[in-house]
Amino acid sequence: MRNINTNEIYKAVKSMALKCNCNVDCGVIKLLEDAERKETSPAAKFALQTILQSDLKAAQNNMPACQDTGMAVIFLEVGQDVHFEGEFIDDAINRAIKDAYEEGFFRKSVLDPLDRINTKTNLPAVIHTEMVKGDKVKVSFLAKGFGSENMSRVYMLTPSQGIDGVINSIVETVRLAGSNPCPPVIIGVGIGGTFEKAAYMAKKCLLRETGSINPDKQLAELEKTVLDKINALEIGAQGFGGNNTCLAVYMEKFPTHLAGLPVAINVQCHSVRHDTKEI
Repeated sequence: MRNINTNEIYKAVKSMALKCNCNVDCGVIKLLEDAERKETSPAAKFALQTILQSDLKAAQNNMPACQDTGMAVIFLEVGQDVHFEGEFIDDAINRAIKDAYEEGFFRKSVLDPLDRINTKTNLPAVIHTEMVKGDKVKVSFLAKGFGSENMSRVYMLTPSQGIDGVINSIVETVRLAGSNPCPPVIIGVGIGGTFEKAAYMAKKCLLRETGSINPDKQLAELEKTVLDKINALEIGAQGFGGNNTCLAVYMEKFPTHLAGLPVAINVQCHSVRHDTKEI
């Protein structure tokens, strides 16, 4: 058994929230640079250049890369041999988000869904906790803006729709989204499980290392197929046309019921802000 004080989780989450909101993922910066070099549309090329300049200025001046500093999403992978000491783990995480968003002067966007009254703290964070083997804790932070989140979808397909149905649902989601999610986008896809399992997988896919190849050969081929089909839509950077609507597609699958084929598509804008620490 390994004892971990939850103040360590607090420090990790706070530092990630402060850093990530001002620094777009470096792997995504590389994808944006590659897209800018290959872009054939003058308007879209200008948009990509502007995005890159903005991201550079944000990092240099320690200012938010996007005015929508998002709703904080936390993924915790807790080793079964870990014992937490100190305050309740969720309280430590929420305190970290509150302090980071105040210290960084980040926009506080969280409110009650019905009366629309702002909590004024960007709380509560969305916290996903998973038990794993071992005596370590892996904590990931994702600042999820809602320009892209609002374009996300869950499809409950019939089994007869098969792989073609999966492909069509993803491409349709991006096509209907158009310029709303600030393309070029990254797409996380969860296939299988149940309604909520598919959505969870789609969200977690957005944490994947940029440029990594899916270890599942079938999914790796499917990711490439879908990426090509999305870019063939020619929505382009910021909706200006061109051949760079999507930077990457990441997929995960899970066994599902014989009567169903759930597919969740989580849309992420080009301002990808996430990090992971292991304690």
